[in-house]
Amino acid sequence: MIPYDDYLRLLADAEMLEDVRAYDEAKQRLAAGEELVPSAVTYAILDGASPVRAWREARGLTQRRLAEAAGISVPYLSQIEAGKRKGGAGVLAALARALQVALDDLVD
Repeated sequence: MIPYDDYLRLLADAEMLEDVRAYDEAKQRLAAGEELVPSAVTYAILDGASPVRAWREARGLTQRRLAEAAGISVPYLSQIEAGKRKGGAGVLAALARALQVALDDLVD
């Protein structure tokens, strides 16, 4: 048995070590090229914006440029962003490639 104060100190040290490891792992992922989600994208999606629109705006693209890059029409992209159409798997994959994000980032 150890004194309770020593136990609490060891527990705090273990939690700190866990935090340091998590920080080191995150730094390694960033160094390997993993991208953080910009806060503007997160807040826009939480406020109800389409993930496609949020990422498009974060990337500084117009609807025309994104539609051309994805090989779809501007009206179709507009309908996806407005939630009037969902977009098929192929279209969403093309949008993800054009936006340089994972497909999961565009699907609710």
